[in-house]
Amino acid sequence: MTKPQIWVAAFLGLFILLFILSRITKEETTTNSPVNSTVPQTDMSSQNISAKELMSKLSCTTCHGTELQGTKMGPSLHNVSEYWGRDKLISYLRNPSSFSDTERFQKYEEQFPGMIMPPFSNIDVKDLGKIADYLLELK
Repeated sequence: MTKPQIWVAAFLGLFILLFILSRITKEETTTNSPVNSTVPQTDMSSQNISAKELMSKLSCTTCHGTELQGTKMGPSLHNVSEYWGRDKLISYLRNPSSFSDTERFQKYEEQFPGMIMPPFSNIDVKDLGKIADYLLELK
């Protein structure tokens, strides 16, 4: 083999190695996230379904726990009435990232690293209102 062929082979080998490593690390980061970042596009009528069922269908219990007591992935949703009013909570559910600059949410980012609350902007406001009413009643 000539020197140029050795350099091409070395470069090609390095490229393949880096490609394989990038695929391995990419798979690790995608499997660590327990919740899909997109909200299911379902036709849920707020007339026939309870807030608790809505929250289950939207996978809220995955991060916040079956009784919304909080887990290592998300905070407790009990006593949210201490921090939120109904309209503000609905706004938060529609676009959580717009509240990320507050001190409270910066603490959540430290407490729950890598976890992101998905936006529910594609869910009917009436359904979000039902969820907000339910959360505001939790003690």
